[in-house]
Amino acid sequence: MSVEAPSPKRAAIADPEAREFLRKTDPVLARLIDARPDFRPRAWLDELPPLDAFGTLVFQVAGQQLSVASTRAIISHLRERCGGHMPSAAELLAADPQVLRDSGFSARKGATLRALAERFVDGRLSDEALSRMPDDEVEATLTEVPGIGPWTARGFLLVALDRPDVFLTGDLALRRAIQRGYGFDHLPTEDEVAQLSDRWRPYRSLAVSYLFASEYDGQR
Repeated sequence: MSVEAPSPKRAAIADPEAREFLRKTDPVLARLIDARPDFRPRAWLDELPPLDAFGTLVFQVAGQQLSVASTRAIISHLRERCGGHMPSAAELLAADPQVLRDSGFSARKGATLRALAERFVDGRLSDEALSRMPDDEVEATLTEVPGIGPWTARGFLLVALDRPDVFLTGDLALRRAIQRGYGFDHLPTEDEVAQLSDRWRPYRSLAVSYLFASEYDGQR
């Protein structure tokens, strides 16, 4: 399940079948797709260190309620304090909790990471087990950990497992992209966004990626 590879490899171009399905289903997405013929939905991961399941969860917890830039800065600080690499679950448990605080994690996020690390160390969580679970089971398993909600669990499904039909309920940047792209006169509610996303099944992950791209690169 790790995204680590023997040599650097560029993220793949968006799946043609999924892309064409979304083009035919949604005219707003059709415009976003046509504006990005070589779109690579996972290209942003090329800028991060290789992440296994635990590392991805560290990244997701760091990003709770924060911008992508702030999240990357926190991860960079953590790596600097851990010898230039992402700490394993065992290394994080062995480290002084001050390491997390000095890296930019709040006390609450630090407690969440330690609870996650304990589960990876004692075997309740593992790369292999999570990769075999269906989406709903992954979400149920992760949200048992204090401090892990649906947004974090679904982000894990997207980033670590590359699941094709994940929707980030409540994500503010996504709601803003939908407000602009679909002409809402207000920031759409979670229910409105969820209703809209039903037309994108079973490729909601790719739809979300195009919408995030429209939010961050200014193209619509």
